[in-house]
Amino acid sequence: MNKLMIAGGKPLCGTIQISGAKNSAVALIPAALLADTEVILDNLPSISDVAIYTELLQELGATVTRNGDQMRIDPTGVRPVPLPNGNVKKLRASYYLWGALLGKFGEAIVGLPGGCNFEPRPFDQHIKGFEALGAQVRNEHGAIHISAKKLVGAKIYLDIVSVGATINIMLAAARAKGITVIENAAKEPEIVDVATLLNSMGAKIKGAGTETIRIEGVQSLKGCRHSIIPDRIQAGTYMIAAAATRGDVIVDNIIPKHMEAVTAKLQEMGVHIYEMDESIRVVGQADYESIDVKALVYPGFATDLQSPMSSLLTQAKGVSILTDYVYNNRFKHIPELVRMGARIKVEGRSAVIEGSRLNAAKVKATDLRAGAALVVAGLIVPEGVTEITGLEYIERGYDNLIKNLQSLGAEVWVEEG
Repeated sequence: MNKLMIAGGKPLCGTIQISGAKNSAVALIPAALLADTEVILDNLPSISDVAIYTELLQELGATVTRNGDQMRIDPTGVRPVPLPNGNVKKLRASYYLWGALLGKFGEAIVGLPGGCNFEPRPFDQHIKGFEALGAQVRNEHGAIHISAKKLVGAKIYLDIVSVGATINIMLAAARAKGITVIENAAKEPEIVDVATLLNSMGAKIKGAGTETIRIEGVQSLKGCRHSIIPDRIQAGTYMIAAAATRGDVIVDNIIPKHMEAVTAKLQEMGVHIYEMDESIRVVGQADYESIDVKALVYPGFATDLQSPMSSLLTQAKGVSILTDYVYNNRFKHIPELVRMGARIKVEGRSAVIEGSRLNAAKVKATDLRAGAALVVAGLIVPEGVTEITGLEYIERGYDNLIKNLQSLGAEVWVEEG
């Protein structure tokens, strides 16, 4: 098993280009199956989740070709073949195949997904949406079986704000008969990105990015070309890392509006932030103030950034409190940070973080964002080498992480375990 090695204590300096959004890509790739002709996706991140999805589409019969950050998907050969096991178990977002295959063929047999397992995330809202559209759903031997003689638009209220359920219902409803209205919908930029692709394919979707989304079903969808939005979580991680190392980094190829929550919290700590049209410059300072952070649904502070943020908060004077209102058990990285010398106590949904000196240690990433937290912590450590196992989790969501960090002056490398 490969290990990520970090000799910390060096300020990150330079410019970093942000790739396309992982959380968009894993929804846009299956969305392309709804088209009847070729779909071209640009600005695709080079991450393991995309590689796994490529294999899944090929298993379904699609012709998929990659050229740099571009993917061409020809769905003409796709059939709703059962995928009860295999690659679907490696990928959390494989559940988007439920909505895509249901929307196009009226049936899907797809295994329950895998990926990061920091907390059980139920699929009841996905199923509620499919059933409201007229589908029958059952769980047999760890695979979801979905079928519908005809999908008919419906009014669907989500009991909890769910990005996955919002997108899955959009996929299924795009070719349903009549009008579907999703209320209490998630508002994340990735949802807007998926709606933009579908509308370019000929769908009729209004209200994406608001709490009410209206979808008028159409009989068929055509191929198109679409450029994926920048990855706001990747960008936020580099912003946090720049601040944590007291560096000076320009995070380029981003949409600054998507970064408002993390920008505000960094400024509250005392980090100097300079916003430009498509980039943000982060200038770290010697001293930081303790703050309270609440992870919320968009446009609040992203839950995907609370893990790396907890590493930065160890560098603030006094006591900070980080509370996650999205997931109540997303703190598996905390024991690893404590192993590195962090003074943190978990109390329910909150982590109470005291300013502390971090030391090099052997630690393990247990999920994607926990891995990002350990990378930030390793970059902070003033002397010694931090050894991080579980690199496969980090590679799920960070495009060229090692090369990017090296380009900013970090001393990082991979050793075979």
